[in-house]
Amino acid sequence: MAELELEIPSVDLQNIFGEFDRNVKLLEDQMQVSLIPRGDLVKICGEEKNLTYARDILLQLKELSERGNVITEQDVRYALSIKEKIQQRPMTAMDTQLICHTISGKPVKPKTIGQQKYVDSIRDKMITFGVGPAGTGKTYLAMAMAITAFQREDVERIILTRPAIEAGEKLGFLPGDLQSKIDPYLRPLYDALYQIMGAENFQRNMDKGRIEVAPLAYMRGRTLDNAFIILDEAQNTTTAQMKMFLTRIGFGSKAVITGDATQKDLAPGTVSGLDVALKVLSSVDDIAICQLNGADVVRHPLVQKIVNAYEDYEKKQNKKEKDQQRKAKNRGGRSTQRRDFS
Repeated sequence: MAELELEIPSVDLQNIFGEFDRNVKLLEDQMQVSLIPRGDLVKICGEEKNLTYARDILLQLKELSERGNVITEQDVRYALSIKEKIQQRPMTAMDTQLICHTISGKPVKPKTIGQQKYVDSIRDKMITFGVGPAGTGKTYLAMAMAITAFQREDVERIILTRPAIEAGEKLGFLPGDLQSKIDPYLRPLYDALYQIMGAENFQRNMDKGRIEVAPLAYMRGRTLDNAFIILDEAQNTTTAQMKMFLTRIGFGSKAVITGDATQKDLAPGTVSGLDVALKVLSSVDDIAICQLNGADVVRHPLVQKIVNAYEDYEKKQNKKEKDQQRKAKNRGGRSTQRRDFS
């Protein structure tokens, strides 16, 4: 058993420990160490290797706290997930990349290394694919980047679109006119706009045609110049729809395509346009493909556990299917050999 001491101001130590010591209990459980506060000092007791990881994590959280951040359970869980790389790619590097503020003054910035790469790609590339599970900030961060570019007058318009594919329901069963029918499918886009831009500012710009929220079908036949375009839920596009969308992008425009390949609502047997695009465009210049995963989930910790559980299940299922295909192929080969021999 080894131990070491770190000097951390009591106000930051209280922030790191969290409400009812929730954060420190998580650190102690996951790192197999004991953390004992003593004024402006904290003693760490445990195995030598674990002490090093715990020290690095605490120093990162201390710096985040000193910058005015409230340390959350998500921050601690993410630090634990990258503990072996935290010195090479510190969490504090992400804290400097402020994108914008919400209407309530809350800062919007990447919270994981994956999100940081995603934001950097949006900034540097003309087209960016953001692919990953729910809760990784794909749409929200793209929206924040779009609004920032719009407010800086880097683009003249924001265009937000989604394929109007229902998940088990039919458009015809919904009440109202066409706009009323498609609004539920576009609601997540409205929610992000309201949070970052404010409802009045959004409505004013929408009335002027500077912000457009529409189903993907409305993009056909258009050329979109000087616009920031976001295609959300792209896993529900067909190959033809994806090609149509990508060929709408004009001069001075930037596009972000987001999707989760595990949540397709397409008819059975229909190939996803997102899957095809990722293969076809993987080596094209000025196109970035950012793969986000369970470590980038920034919702409730339970969401991260659910995403990880499904990822593990799907890996096992894929392995099982490949094993079955290999066995079937081997049986077929042996059968052919017996027929040839006879």
